[in-house]
Amino acid sequence: MKLGLIWGYWGQLPPPNLIETTQEAERLGFDSVWTAEAWGSDAFGPLAYLAGHTSTIKLGTSVVQISARTPTATAMHAITLDHLSKGRLILGLGASGPQVVEGWYGQPYRKPLARTREYVEIIRRVLAREEPLAFDGEFFHHPYNGPESMGLGKPLKSIVHPYRREIPIYLGAEGPKNVTMTADIADGWIPLYYSPYRQEVYSDQLANAKPGFEIPAMANFNICEDVEEGLLPVKMMLGFYIGGMGAKGKNFHTDLMARMGYEEEAHRIQDLFFEGKRDEAIAAVPSAFADEISLVGPLGRIKERLQVWKDSPVTTLTMYPSAPGQMEQIAKIVLAD
Repeated sequence: MKLGLIWGYWGQLPPPNLIETTQEAERLGFDSVWTAEAWGSDAFGPLAYLAGHTSTIKLGTSVVQISARTPTATAMHAITLDHLSKGRLILGLGASGPQVVEGWYGQPYRKPLARTREYVEIIRRVLAREEPLAFDGEFFHHPYNGPESMGLGKPLKSIVHPYRREIPIYLGAEGPKNVTMTADIADGWIPLYYSPYRQEVYSDQLANAKPGFEIPAMANFNICEDVEEGLLPVKMMLGFYIGGMGAKGKNFHTDLMARMGYEEEAHRIQDLFFEGKRDEAIAAVPSAFADEISLVGPLGRIKERLQVWKDSPVTTLTMYPSAPGQMEQIAKIVLAD
């Protein structure tokens, strides 16, 4: 089992101690550090900054939104950052959802799985650099020869020789078909939240994953005496994602909680959130659900529950930054073997 540090996307301002905390994680043996993007900070910029202040920790995007950039633009980011970090990039991609894609990027949210499949294929061809890029798909065309084309486009090959011709590509996915596709075309899967106590939820979808397939899963670590109090940040996160990160009737996070056995509770959380009752929505998150996707409580309890994660398909436990003393304790118990 490996450990990863999650910075996610920024709030109103950049997070404090970005460099110092990441360097401490690297010193403690953390395998990876992850950034994200929503509709504010981007995922690549902070990793480029961290690349210049670290030397061994892997640099992952969790995730880059595919509607934010053309696949060739993402491949350019990947080539650049992989060179700057001397081969430490993990490229995590995700389709996001219709609220973000149509609201922020101003694009239709159509056939996300087919679009993702083409996107990954183009990136792999660019990185392989075996021949000029010629691709004629449903969503992407290289060169473009559509009705408004000047007819001057030609297949091109990256000027820069990639540091690695195969950069690991992980996909953020929640729906069953999306996870099945991820196991088929990607090198790893990034779940938003995962329960090692309900492995059957995804067992069929992951059955055909290739050897070495990676799963970095957020574990929400919190060493504390009061379990219920320690679960509050997890409930706040779940309340926001299940209640508000998606439209009514089209929220993938709500659907996932329902598939994990909490259908009534999931829809109750969403109803309360849309009624403007955010505190009540957070309170409606079942403690049992928050607990099974987390490692919270006294150190002995965390050690005991850690074994269930180690017996699951998860290969990396990821966590948000915490006090240095906590990070050191967590590293000792997770990396003990």
